[in-house]
Amino acid sequence: MSKPHSEKPEKHQEAPIWIKYLGLSFQLLALIGGSTALGWWLHQQSAMMFPLWLLLGLAIGMMSAGYILWKSTQEDR
Repeated sequence: MSKPHSEKPEKHQEAPIWIKYLGLSFQLLALIGGSTALGWWLHQQSAMMFPLWLLLGLAIGMMSAGYILWKSTQEDR
């Protein structure tokens, strides 16, 4: 006997929550590390004594990571 066409298809199971947060941790690490590395490279290219580009890269990376973390936790609610 065939199934009626009006039934909703079964949802595929979601991955365990620890996999989501493991991926999120690598994403945050890459974002902060990448922006800091870019700031360090810009600092090496400039002749400034004060590491302004390094600090800006770190600050932008941390703010971006905080936003991504906040959005991710809002989706879990």
